[in-house]
Amino acid sequence: MQDSEISEELVFALQRPDGDKALRPVHTIGISATGFFEPSPIAKNFCIAKHFDTEKTDVIVRFSNGSGCAVVHDGWSDVRGMAVRFHLPDGTDTDLISMTLPEFFAPTPETFLEFAEMAAPKPYKGQTPWQKIAGLLKLILPERDPYPGETISPDEGALQFADEHEYAQLSVLQASQIGAPVSYVRAAYHAVHTFIVTAPDGTRRWVRFSWQPIAGVLNTDPNATPDDDYLRQELRDRLANETARFSLMMTIGEVGDDFNDSTRSWPPHRKRIMMGTLTVDAIPEDQIADNEKLSFNPGLLTDGIAFSDDPVLHVRLKTYEFSSKLREATPCPFSKR
Repeated sequence: MQDSEISEELVFALQRPDGDKALRPVHTIGISATGFFEPSPIAKNFCIAKHFDTEKTDVIVRFSNGSGCAVVHDGWSDVRGMAVRFHLPDGTDTDLISMTLPEFFAPTPETFLEFAEMAAPKPYKGQTPWQKIAGLLKLILPERDPYPGETISPDEGALQFADEHEYAQLSVLQASQIGAPVSYVRAAYHAVHTFIVTAPDGTRRWVRFSWQPIAGVLNTDPNATPDDDYLRQELRDRLANETARFSLMMTIGEVGDDFNDSTRSWPPHRKRIMMGTLTVDAIPEDQIADNEKLSFNPGLLTDGIAFSDDPVLHVRLKTYEFSSKLREATPCPFSKR
């Protein structure tokens, strides 16, 4: 199956029965914000991309819940997303798309499609107390109880897939225990895939990017009754009184690290470079044009940043583009090239 065919199948496989085909199949609920990026003094020594050698670059950011459910459930345990578009001084754009998981679920387009199909939400069965105790005796974590009003389980199929595929176990376990942040700007986000950056002297480095919140990471109380809808209003209230900031960290891979498999983590002692600071300061009034209709794409790169050979990264380019067309969103600049 060609990448273009897999991309289309992925979009359909990721759509949930409680989703809305006029919206994104995943990361459906979100809010956009504007701000600016300021590079660190050393960033330009590692990458020639213009936003690392420009005093200030305007950005638009979309924060989102990972679920494809079209109903807001902010307090439910869920992966969150952060997509950043840098408006470069030459009039072009570049995107950096990240999520609160540091690793991905599958190493190839084919296994990604298998995961999406098996992880499709299923009616909640739940576990009896005795089943949970029996599992604990076997060192198996019990399934969580459904939230009030939750009728389909996003975990059952994913856990089954992880049981059968070792490469998915790390990300599925992290996703099942991830919780809910108190704010979109109190979570760390990871770009997951490896990219290649070029320095002024021509040196090429294989790197992974992440956004670290300067306010720190903080989740809600997992024992409290979850609040269905608070994240977007919390961001509005916060930015009405102060700005929110993130540090862009770039981890440099070394010989022995897997540059083309986003399911595999790198050792924690790898060198990290602080590439700059993102300041989020306002909410656009038109959340239809600047949020719902906005199209990001991990393929929207710029000189100085290139793709690795990660096959999932490459298939995501067409997946995002097809999803954008399907929901009649504003075409991203990538699709015009």
